[in-house]
Amino acid sequence: MSDTENMDWEELEGTSSDADTGAEVDTENVSTGDLEAVFDVPVRVSAVLGKTNLAVSKLLRLGPGAVVELDRKVGEAIDIYVNNRLVARGEVVLVDEKLGITMTEIIKGEES
Repeated sequence: MSDTENMDWEELEGTSSDADTGAEVDTENVSTGDLEAVFDVPVRVSAVLGKTNLAVSKLLRLGPGAVVELDRKVGEAIDIYVNNRLVARGEVVLVDEKLGITMTEIIKGEES
């Protein structure tokens, strides 16, 4: 299943912005055909559950079953990055026995 099959185009249009200039894009006058050239451009999507700092010596001692404590609490929103830029926050969900993400908040501007 492709990533675009699960996307609602109207939702995407409402969150578009020009990342290079910070200028707003006139999404009301953009049609699907106008953006067709960028549909196959790959982007890297990352979901960050939490972060921690470890000394290399502790990292090397980790083994199967080791628990690494993160800076987030259970149920707290995760960060969603596209090309290393924070774009949303969300929750982890189970979809057909695979992990997925539900976006609960779209981040506007240079928040991180």
